[in-house]
Amino acid sequence: MSDLPLQCQSLKEQVESILQLLQQEPTLRSQDITPVQTSLNKAISPKFEIVFAGAFSAGKSMLINALLERELLYSAEGHATGTECKIEYAEVDQERVVLTFLSEAEIREQAVYLCQQLGFKTVTNINQAEVINLLRQGSETIIQQEGGESKSERAKQAKALILLLEGYIANRDRINTVNNATYSMEQFNFSNLKEAAGYARRGSNSAVLKRIEYYCNHPLLQDGNVIIDTPGIDAPVEKDAQLTYAKIQHPDTSAVVCVLKPASAGDMTKEETELLELMRQNGGVRDRVFYIFNRIDETWYNTELRQRLDVLISGQFANSNKVYKTSGLLGFYGSQIKQTNQLDRFGLDSVFAESIKGLDGKEETPQFVYAFNNYCVNSGKLSSSKFRVSVNGFETPNQNYVRILGDWGNELIEKLIQDSGTEEFRTAITRYLTEEKRPQLFKNLADDLEDVCIKLKKHYQSVQRNLDSQPQEIETMKAQELQRLNQQLQQIGKDFNEHITEEVNHVINNSCDAFEADFKQLQSRMIRRLDELLDNFSVASAYQRATISHPRNATAPLIAILVEAFYYLANQLEDILVESSQQIVANYFQRLIEKIRKSEYYRQLYRLLDNDGGIEQEIRNLEKGVTQVLVSAASVECDRFVRESPRFYDEGTFSIYQFRQTLSQTSQGYDAESIVEAEPAIRQLLKLDFEPKVSQTIRKSFRQTINQTLKTQLLPMADQQADEILQQYPQARAYLEKTLQQEAEEKIANNRRLLSVIEEKIAEYNLSVSSINGCLESMQLYDHLLPVIIDSFDTDSKFANNGFVISDMVQEL
Repeated sequence: MSDLPLQCQSLKEQVESILQLLQQEPTLRSQDITPVQTSLNKAISPKFEIVFAGAFSAGKSMLINALLERELLYSAEGHATGTECKIEYAEVDQERVVLTFLSEAEIREQAVYLCQQLGFKTVTNINQAEVINLLRQGSETIIQQEGGESKSERAKQAKALILLLEGYIANRDRINTVNNATYSMEQFNFSNLKEAAGYARRGSNSAVLKRIEYYCNHPLLQDGNVIIDTPGIDAPVEKDAQLTYAKIQHPDTSAVVCVLKPASAGDMTKEETELLELMRQNGGVRDRVFYIFNRIDETWYNTELRQRLDVLISGQFANSNKVYKTSGLLGFYGSQIKQTNQLDRFGLDSVFAESIKGLDGKEETPQFVYAFNNYCVNSGKLSSSKFRVSVNGFETPNQNYVRILGDWGNELIEKLIQDSGTEEFRTAITRYLTEEKRPQLFKNLADDLEDVCIKLKKHYQSVQRNLDSQPQEIETMKAQELQRLNQQLQQIGKDFNEHITEEVNHVINNSCDAFEADFKQLQSRMIRRLDELLDNFSVASAYQRATISHPRNATAPLIAILVEAFYYLANQLEDILVESSQQIVANYFQRLIEKIRKSEYYRQLYRLLDNDGGIEQEIRNLEKGVTQVLVSAASVECDRFVRESPRFYDEGTFSIYQFRQTLSQTSQGYDAESIVEAEPAIRQLLKLDFEPKVSQTIRKSFRQTINQTLKTQLLPMADQQADEILQQYPQARAYLEKTLQQEAEEKIANNRRLLSVIEEKIAEYNLSVSSINGCLESMQLYDHLLPVIIDSFDTDSKFANNGFVISDMVQEL
């Protein structure tokens, strides 16, 4: 856009200053500032990009030509723009075109994609003449089979492939292998914009161009307005369609002209519906969307089409004031033939000179001539009393066209242009771009910034009132602090109680990572120790202990060996469980004390008592009690291992089968050898019994024991300690009276410092807001001025009336 008004020169700095103030306040940092930043960038950007988007063959290029009243962009029935075209402003003597070609790799990629869609073999080398000829012949055959190049999606893809190959052959010397080559129009020896645009408009050339940048003189393009024509959202080459979707979502896009096809198709396509949804998601576009129902002339001859379009507009677009019906074809060529006359047959020998050349020497009829003749006779737009127009069957369409214009001339042309709707659309978008665009951009910025300013204002005033309501005298401060002492002790006790409850719940809910790691270590140690005991269990040693216990006997039964084994394994596992439990308790209470020391209530307790009120000593005493309870529980748990599992001897289980097999093996003799030889079987028997018991302990029962112990021990202690803290009021008062003098002085000084900081922030805020408001006033946006913070009083009397600023109260009233 052109230079900003003088009042808006520092807009960016002032808005950023407000956003920085917002980020300095911890309670306000969560505010989303993205809308403000987007609106700011739009308001100060030198460019205002208007993207024309729509379906394949919706008439976007023709509509742009009609707006600019110049034939810049290629437009033909059934042809899809696969190139992004950018049109910017230039002075008359600086008009130019910059052409950027696709690379050979990109052309090959498109060719491969189209061949796959058409069912051709993959293209290996597009530089081989015989390959290109075969592809062209195959594509022409498809077009014939489909009944024309615009009759089906397949025919459109075939035509796109033909244009791509023709463009590559014609421009091979200008196309690089990998990189995109860019040329000025002087490098093509074009002397003016018309010649360069004529080259770019040719379908084959357009097919191999990646980007076309036009710089032309037109009032619509002034003030930084940039028109961008994009490929169809349902273009034959999917990559081209994705280019449009990306551009719609790009933050540089400021407005969208959505060219829709329901006027000719009857309904919105799936792609058009998705396009509308996508536009609504771009905060940079907002409501800056123009909905154009192009090819409106087709509804003049079809009542059903007209009724369906009216229903669609009244239903889905009733809330938009930017809906227009146009015929780009009639509007553009109507503006072109205004400059013609009978001598050049109203453009047939100039404007349409290329399109009327037939292959067999016969004169062809341009699409516009058919549409014009149809308009004159069948549209119902012409008054029969004013325009008595007829189309004679004995004349060719071109002859009828020339005769009708010879009879009615510019009066008919002006009526045609008016009925095409392009003049209405041009007037509306011109008015928007020249009169409404800039104020709307600044209005959007003000609206987005207002929420930020209101929150900052309320926050500053709240802090200011709170600070000013604090005592300003030392004795008053001391008295206030002593009055609050009981409440502070009560709050400390409450916070301690809640902290302990939270820590216990973390353990119970398995959400304490450190505790979980310790308990997993206990589980791991128990499992490893059981494996070690089973692997190293000696039947010979157990046999020896059994016979020593019974000196009168020289042999021992299998049961005696198992009894010794059960006692041995249970006692060894008890040692591990006790040791691990002690470690878990020690680690847990150490972490608990460290967390307590880091808490705010602990710091406050030291400030009020000069000690921790006995918290740590109570925690240490409780640690000993919890340790004793868990050691006892571990002993009881492992003592139960001495007894066999309830199902150990159940019929049909593997354990009873193993027991019988082992018993059978050990019953072969009476000496120690028969028992010792059965050692592997005895170890397996012990494993079958102990593994389920140990698993039950470490995975279910003992964890529940720990949880219950911590809960029953810690929670009552927390309640009792909270009461103990409250009972220490006399000690706290005595200590606080010693330290309060200095603390009161520091607090008053700190309040004054904080008040000064807030006042500086308010001054910076007001300075930025006043500057922004000056900019808004220059745009006459008086209803969107941002709120300033009124400072009507000095520091000593600023907060009269119970802490409220009088000016604010007056404003609220």
